[in-house]
Amino acid sequence: MFDAIILAGGENGKRLNSQIPRCYEALIEIAGKPMVTFVAEALAECGQVNKIYVLGPVEELEKCSFPANTTILEGGSTIVETIRLGMAVLGHSEPVLVSTADIPLLTAEAVDDFLRQCSRVSADLYYPIVTKEVNECRYPGNKRTYVQLKEGTYTGGNIFLVNPDIVNHCMDVADKLIANRKNPLKLCHMLGWSFVVRYLLGTLNLRAVERRASELLGVSGAVIQSPYPELGIDVDKPSDLALVRAIFSRV
Repeated sequence: MFDAIILAGGENGKRLNSQIPRCYEALIEIAGKPMVTFVAEALAECGQVNKIYVLGPVEELEKCSFPANTTILEGGSTIVETIRLGMAVLGHSEPVLVSTADIPLLTAEAVDDFLRQCSRVSADLYYPIVTKEVNECRYPGNKRTYVQLKEGTYTGGNIFLVNPDIVNHCMDVADKLIANRKNPLKLCHMLGWSFVVRYLLGTLNLRAVERRASELLGVSGAVIQSPYPELGIDVDKPSDLALVRAIFSRV
């Protein structure tokens, strides 16, 4: 069983704020409910998840309806600070599932598959990826940021499995990697200029990226290829919001 942290303190960016004047992305309503509640419900329905901690604006989050095993806590001013606060509250060294609050299509099946795949590999940090083919087959026309590697074309997910013991010494670098996950060239620049050249030539492979990221963070990392695009469809632009609302309108 894994405890889970949902990062719900992200401010509503310019691209969505013009349409949805809410201070926080997590509170944008979809099908009559704040977006973050869909994420919490998916985690609660997964048989491998124990306690859920939602970190963000407490006063606003307390107005939401969450599963019974959910605790609301005040988040920090940055992603790194919020993760550190959450880990400190948990107070244990067992792996913790960390999720953003803006992936309302998340399902218990997707979470369960991710955790089951993680259990087959020994690592400190696990990160999911989804192929372009899988994403476009399930959600045709959905615009995502992709990285072309030797094995195929991938987009990243928005959940992570983290060993709490690594947080203090590697989260600053991890924050930069996460911040640049939608900018392949910046990400390659962080990984090294040889990666830029190999990326542009189309010879960069998945395991090389995994090894270099592990070296940068000073931890053991594992990339998990997921068949569930719901892990990565985050609502951070109007087209994402339109897609998600259309999907829920058909349910």
